Amino acid sequence: MMVPVRCFTCGNVVGEHWEEFKTRTQEDGENAAEVLDDLGVDRHCCRRMLISHKDLVDIVAPYQ
Repeated sequence: MMVPVRCFTCGNVVGEHWEEFKTRTQEDGENAAEVLDDLGVDRHCCRRMLISHKDLVDIVAPYQ
């Protein structure tokens, strides 16, 4: 589905980093750890939210 706005564990805002993270890791081929460091996502719980997210909006949208 859509990336969560806040981290489930600590409550920090992580949703604002999703588009840049996705662009830089998939299209530009950068290392995910370096991108997260550059974006300022330091906590491992917040990093987990971005790394483990699978974007399913385009797949699920036709069934609504």
